[in-house]
Amino acid sequence: MGEVYSHLSEEERQVIQIEIGNGASIRGIGAMLGRSPSSISREIKRNTWFPSNENESYRCVCSIE
Repeated sequence: MGEVYSHLSEEERQVIQIEIGNGASIRGIGAMLGRSPSSISREIKRNTWFPSNENESYRCVCSIE
């Protein structure tokens, strides 16, 4: 029937955000989560959030085409 795909959980998204902040590689994060590097890369491209000010409020850094 083919492969079964699942969405990333909120916890996985948080791990990605933390690990990218710590300088981890996409391949390393993928191995840690048991996900393919392309899944991690797409998540980073789609949903990258960074603190926008000293109050730690977050804003999306997304490209809208």
